[in-house]
Amino acid sequence: MSLDTSNKTETADSLLTLSSTSGELSSSLDKYDDIATWVNDLLDGNGILEGASQESTDGTSDLTLLDSKVQFLVTRLDIAAQDTSSKLEESIDEISRNLPRLAYDLQFMRESALTLQRTLSLIETVQVPSSVPAESSPNDEEVTTKSVLERLHFLDAAKTALEKSHAVLREAEAWSGLDSEITSLLSSQSYAQAASRLSEASKSLSLFSNTPEYETRRALMISLQNQLEAALSSALVAAINKKDVSACKNYYGIFSDIQREVEFRNYYYGSRRKGLVDTWSNTRLRDCDGYDPSSNSPESEGAEQDFNGFLKTFFADFITLLTEERSYATSIFPDPQQTLSAFVQSILDALNPSLGQRLSAMSEYYGSTALTRIIQAFKVAEEFGVAVDRLIDSAGYMSSFSQSATGDDKRPMSRRTSKRMSLSRRLGGRSSSISGPQGLGGPVGGTGGWEPALFEPFVDLQSDYANLEKRHLDEQLKKAVGSSPQPSGSDAEGSKILRERSAVVFDMANDALSRCMDFTHGYGAVGLINAVDHAFSTLLEATKAQVLEKQPTRSTTKGDMTDGFDELDYTSEDLAAFQQSLHLLETCRAMKDRLKAVDAKFKKTIYQFATMVQLSKADPLGLYISGTIKGEVQLLIQSTLNSVELNTLLDDLLKDSQVQPLATPSSGGPGASVDTFGSTENMLLKGAAQAISTFTRATQVHLQNIILSPLLAPLSSYPSLSWASQQRPKPRAGVHELQMPTFSLSQTPTMQRVAEGLLNLPRLFEVYADDDALAFSIETLPFVDVESLKALLASESAEAKGQPESPKTLRRLSSGSNPNAAAPLPPPTFVLTPDMVSSTWLSSLNLTLLAHFTRTVLPSIQRLSKDGAAQLASDLGYLSRIVRTMNVEWEDLEKWRELSEVKDEEGKKRWKESGGSSDGDSPLKLIAKMRGWTEG
Repeated sequence: MSLDTSNKTETADSLLTLSSTSGELSSSLDKYDDIATWVNDLLDGNGILEGASQESTDGTSDLTLLDSKVQFLVTRLDIAAQDTSSKLEESIDEISRNLPRLAYDLQFMRESALTLQRTLSLIETVQVPSSVPAESSPNDEEVTTKSVLERLHFLDAAKTALEKSHAVLREAEAWSGLDSEITSLLSSQSYAQAASRLSEASKSLSLFSNTPEYETRRALMISLQNQLEAALSSALVAAINKKDVSACKNYYGIFSDIQREVEFRNYYYGSRRKGLVDTWSNTRLRDCDGYDPSSNSPESEGAEQDFNGFLKTFFADFITLLTEERSYATSIFPDPQQTLSAFVQSILDALNPSLGQRLSAMSEYYGSTALTRIIQAFKVAEEFGVAVDRLIDSAGYMSSFSQSATGDDKRPMSRRTSKRMSLSRRLGGRSSSISGPQGLGGPVGGTGGWEPALFEPFVDLQSDYANLEKRHLDEQLKKAVGSSPQPSGSDAEGSKILRERSAVVFDMANDALSRCMDFTHGYGAVGLINAVDHAFSTLLEATKAQVLEKQPTRSTTKGDMTDGFDELDYTSEDLAAFQQSLHLLETCRAMKDRLKAVDAKFKKTIYQFATMVQLSKADPLGLYISGTIKGEVQLLIQSTLNSVELNTLLDDLLKDSQVQPLATPSSGGPGASVDTFGSTENMLLKGAAQAISTFTRATQVHLQNIILSPLLAPLSSYPSLSWASQQRPKPRAGVHELQMPTFSLSQTPTMQRVAEGLLNLPRLFEVYADDDALAFSIETLPFVDVESLKALLASESAEAKGQPESPKTLRRLSSGSNPNAAAPLPPPTFVLTPDMVSSTWLSSLNLTLLAHFTRTVLPSIQRLSKDGAAQLASDLGYLSRIVRTMNVEWEDLEKWRELSEVKDEEGKKRWKESGGSSDGDSPLKLIAKMRGWTEG
């Protein structure tokens, strides 16, 4: 037999399976045009062909399995054929028996028609007026027939109206004795009959609408229903407490008859939850209820339990109660799932103080360290929510199994999902049920109402996650900074302290990521990043204030210059501080490498969340997070955490992952390299990276101050020396007297010392040029232009390869690749040689010294004589030549030198031409003031 499946007429969802009955198999054949398609669809519907294809390892069908299934189908079809044959024989026998009676029925119908004809003729004869002639025309007969039929219609309408009036009168008679009848039934404790009688009466109440008696009868109905409820309340509560399932089920039927299912549930829920709610209310907690266990007051007695420990025990008792309640709800209520859901919600709503109040009190009690406690409580609530969700689902399965086993499904489906309010509320009267509050804040039968009741108290805390995390990290930083030893004035312990504190802050960042995912499941990513950035910034600012901003006092005695630095005028304190600054730079490098690894971990975790959110945009209700329930996720989606900033962050992360796949960077080993010159564009923790870069720059400046300290010290007294105001003595009178200059234009000793110090600086870097610490973050050195540095590196790289300079020749170190995606190359990583490091540092040092000299030292000169200007020009010219030999130029230095050489007449002319509008710190304005060009 060919199993061609090309002519299927229906989808797999509507196909019958091999487990269908013989009648269903036979009737399904009518929907197909050919037998082969029908057989194949039966096999496909049972999953035989698919299962065989999946289990096969070589791609071929498992013919043995298929053959067994086909044999089973043949057997079923044989049985179906036998059933069809039996039913056909029964049909033929029945027709054979009924065929003789058919002739009798036809004869009876014929005789009935003749009798009706004679009757109509008789009626026509009776209704003919006496004035009508015996012989009448056919038109007169039609008129007579029409009038007779109209009369019959009138009589039928009158009969219908009389019947309705009779029914109304009977209902009115029934209402007149309703009060006494119900009272009698209640006295005899015939509650079921009374409920049935009230149910019948309530159906006829609408007949009295728009009549004066309506309000009276409505009030009577409410009063009688309240009497029945009051008569049943004590017995109902007793049956609930005794766990008498049969009695509770009967009482539920009575309450349903009088449309008070909600009141019954209120009685039931109130009795069943009392013990659990009392436990919650009577337990005193030291971190929520304001009790101090150390005091001797009666209120504080027994208040030694904390909230999280109690919450875990409370939820365990809650689950025990629900497990027990599941069997009762299945036997008593027609909708056990909705009943359990409403029961959980009623318990959560009845808690006093509420869950949210105790969470807020606990948060205030622990202050900045409350976040971990809140997360512990949240995880306990999540575990409880998942357990409740499973119990409610299992109640539905138990109910379905019970109904299918007993066949008890007599109650209409509309009763299962009844959303009717009690009669007293539907009619808008002020007389209400005596059982207390109506409903549970929502329609009975709704699902998921308990989920917001459980997780809404956490939403406000989740929305404030950023502040909670920031406060928590600040508290940890305070402990870390306070527990670490304070650095000495010589920076001897600075690098050690930085290493210890950096290890703490990185551990804090990893813990913060875990807390964010546990508490907000990723929706707090923006607050997490801001808090971690703040932690890095705070820690490094505090460390900088303690380690770098405490300048040690320079000793006047030189240290042991065994390294050949005897001509550099460094003291032992200077050399120790120099070594410690190098260690600080090395620690900064290690921090940056570790930050890349932590940032990659953040990216990977948040990227998984971003992918999940992106997939859920097509179906927001379909978002599923492991270990949670839908109600919890929906609250997070609707909270303020799901902000535009978060969605922008997730979208950018998804876009970046398409351009360059995520990879965890390995920490680079030894070697002087600069990857993208400190770029933080693709990092999540941009603030942390910027904080490390700022601390690195401060360390570099601190190191430069140490290196330049022997040169800056003499420059501090340079403006106060006598050369600035010294005047050349006037020559003696005499014609033949030889005039010899008394003012030497050679460099001052201070300038010679500074120049010699600059020339000796390269010797320092001959020893330390190979130190990777100097090469780290070289682009953040003062007065270093990144573009110029890139051009230098590109030139060096091109020369090393023997190729013309081109951006393509730059050496690149890939940080990750995807063989299946055509992604652009990552930013290049430039490798620095020791010569590049030395030249860059020397250039920065020279420019730093010149900037200090022209911006701080020279403007401090109060008065500059003519001869002093000449001496200044000589010093500046000498200094300019020295720095030029080191490939350094400084524009302000040249301006000062050129203006110092200008004659007074030319200087005054320039000042007048400028109109006195030069900038306050410009060399022209400063020198004009020193040399008196601004006077007159």
